[in-house]
Amino acid sequence: MPKLRGEAFWRETLQSAHYVVAPMVDQSELAWRLLSRRHGAQLCYTPMLHAQVFLRDANYRRENLYGEACPEDRPLIVQFCANDPEVFVQAALLAQDYCDAIDLNLGCPQMIAKRGHYGAFLQEEWDLLQRMILLANEKLSVPITCKIRVFPEIDKTVKYAQMLEKAGCQLLTVHGRTKEQKGPLAGVASWEHIQAVRKAVSIPVFANGNIQCLSDVEECIRKTGVHGVMSAEGNLHNPALFEGRNPLVWEMAEEYLEIVQKYPCPLSYVRAHLFKLWHHTLQVYQQLREELAKVKTLEGIVDVNRELKLRCQEEIANQKEGEKPKEGLPFFHWICQPYIRPGPKERCKENGASGTEKGVRGKRALEEEEDGNSELLSKNKQKKKLRNPNKSFDPSLKPKYAKCDQCGNPKGNKCVFNMCRGCCKKRAFKETADCPGHGLLFKTKYEKSLSWQSSQRVIQNPEISRRGDVDVGETAVLKEAGDSAV
Repeated sequence: MPKLRGEAFWRETLQSAHYVVAPMVDQSELAWRLLSRRHGAQLCYTPMLHAQVFLRDANYRRENLYGEACPEDRPLIVQFCANDPEVFVQAALLAQDYCDAIDLNLGCPQMIAKRGHYGAFLQEEWDLLQRMILLANEKLSVPITCKIRVFPEIDKTVKYAQMLEKAGCQLLTVHGRTKEQKGPLAGVASWEHIQAVRKAVSIPVFANGNIQCLSDVEECIRKTGVHGVMSAEGNLHNPALFEGRNPLVWEMAEEYLEIVQKYPCPLSYVRAHLFKLWHHTLQVYQQLREELAKVKTLEGIVDVNRELKLRCQEEIANQKEGEKPKEGLPFFHWICQPYIRPGPKERCKENGASGTEKGVRGKRALEEEEDGNSELLSKNKQKKKLRNPNKSFDPSLKPKYAKCDQCGNPKGNKCVFNMCRGCCKKRAFKETADCPGHGLLFKTKYEKSLSWQSSQRVIQNPEISRRGDVDVGETAVLKEAGDSAV
């Protein structure tokens, strides 16, 4: 069967999907995808997978894709991050039989993506991206799609999208924020950019950004003309978003926990989901927040969830007629609802004097912790202090390490080259030298190899052995002469 492209791919393979769950690291795992599909999601993405790790590690493949085969979990798009055409395509070839398309992540704005040189930090390298998509389009049996962030300029964003389409991209998801817009600086996504891309390309386009409820989805489709809308944070706080409902939090939490029993995933994923679902309630019941953070088993998480449910039911039973939600929320805290991320000014206000007066600790600059005062330490550091009362977090007391001559990282104390292990290894290999301090024995191993090869030749040809004895004798005489000269 020939590979479907563009509109035909979206219409037939993706079944004209309008409601899409975004790829989310450690959050769009199978159990969560199944929950989302039960409540209106028509297409889901896997969490972002590292192409290089996927290619070399069979356990990583099994844990993230191979062990999760489920007929209900289709249509499904597998997303990879990569910066090498061959590595990307080889990883995609291993995944293509388990999904309906392969997506290249060009939208991750996090620092880890900058260090790894992938995601949104490839958006200026058009030649590389063309080669990656051209090769994938040629080699894969499933379509290649891309998820991007916009440039500040609409014109450049449009040209970027057209370049990806020309290279072979069959569907484009456009997050209407730049790579600088993240965390408290996220701001509002630009639907204007998304609309311009939609008009400029002939392939299907999904929009991402500013989606908190079903009315946002409908408005986005109407304003931009996109084929579908992708939700990330909105979906995490309300899995029934695409149904247009705001269910009770414990209904969603209990259903999710049931699915996890059938399709297990790491406990950290489950905990993170419950923190999102119960976000507003956990601001009220801080003690249960602490318990949820500390619990070590799935049964323990189920118990905390049950206790949160009981507390909320008590609150509902004691509710006065006409009482309205507190803290400016649109609904009472036990109902699934959007979380509006505070901007920088609001965050400063939350973490400033007013927060201190209420006894609610906010995030602070690191310099406030320099004196090691336990009242100002983060919760993580306070836990370390409990385990080791003599531990100090004063930066001035930290040991000073001598730096590597090459890269500035701490050098090995016994390194013969005064370098860190990485730089030492490169130099020792290049110069066929030893560094006992780092346990690198390139010279020794090379000499042993030569000795072994010589002994093998002697065994195979005794004539060489006799000549070799004369040569060795001559070499010894020359060496003695050289020593006496010194």
